[in-house]
Amino acid sequence: MEPLQSDDPRELGPYRLLARLGAGGMGRVYLARSPGGRTVAVKVVRQDLATDQAFRQRFRHEVDIARAVSGRHTAPVVDAAPDAPLPWLATAYVLGPDLTDVVASHGALPEPTVRALGAGLAAALQEIHAAGLIHRDLKPSNVLLAPDGPRVIDFGIARAVDGSRMTRTGVVVGSPGYMPPEQALGKDVGTAGDVFSLGAVLAFAATGRSAFGDLAPAAMLYQVVHEEPDLAGVPPMLTGLIRACLAKDPAGRPSPAEILQSLAPGGTGEVLADWLPSAVASTIATHASRILDLDTPAHGTSPAAYGPPPTVLDASSQNHPARQARISPVSIGGTPARSGSSWT
Repeated sequence: MEPLQSDDPRELGPYRLLARLGAGGMGRVYLARSPGGRTVAVKVVRQDLATDQAFRQRFRHEVDIARAVSGRHTAPVVDAAPDAPLPWLATAYVLGPDLTDVVASHGALPEPTVRALGAGLAAALQEIHAAGLIHRDLKPSNVLLAPDGPRVIDFGIARAVDGSRMTRTGVVVGSPGYMPPEQALGKDVGTAGDVFSLGAVLAFAATGRSAFGDLAPAAMLYQVVHEEPDLAGVPPMLTGLIRACLAKDPAGRPSPAEILQSLAPGGTGEVLADWLPSAVASTIATHASRILDLDTPAHGTSPAAYGPPPTVLDASSQNHPARQARISPVSIGGTPARSGSSWT
């Protein structure tokens, strides 16, 4: 998160901009607040792209895709202006780091957390598939860990289940090590492709490494297509389920409903209660305090506006900001916008 610069707008639609969250090839992403005090992430398209009618058409389509998906385990679009002089999109800002950052900072996650993560991701896939979409790029950086459960973000390369709609971002579709074999081979991908990705994400969360090695993309794709995953270190109670998700044959993978039943037969409520390790919860609590206290003076933000680091409160409290706010930008057509990342 960075202060606003002199060339940044101070308002977009009804939203007052507070800080920069990221910038990249397609535009900039800002932290903003609505008149009612809701914190959102606003994605703004670059001026030159705004004059490209083909780009505008794709942007409208991606807004439609994002609006089609809503539920507890995805971050919703709250507003958009695809026909504005500078098209923009506002999404709910979900409080929580992505899984890649959490594992980098804290290592492999404990079994109860991985179990809860799997249940939340299975519920998210149910929401996505119920909207008639396939995510096609479920990976650790597209999974945010919020205090009340995970959120799946980034539908930039989502495709309709019937294959009649598809975004075209000019980038490789999918991520080596997380895309299913059929996707790596250029074949049709159905909802079972997302289940394979879910299994790869859970293996990463449980071990702190990719199930298909830390290799060059081409070598990793070969592993995905031809070799069995390395599940050493996965808790025994989760190994069978993760291996089933990673089956080469899509027909052999469980459905999201079956995964949810296996991991949380009583529903996600119980497994997602205080599901994060205390160190992760404390990190979120600290960031929540900064975000909720952030405001914009009349002349724009400055480094001093962020103030000193706040005292870390007990994140288990139901009244703590980390329990009430849901933060991270959903990225449409690129990587999730967060401090130090880009929207590409």
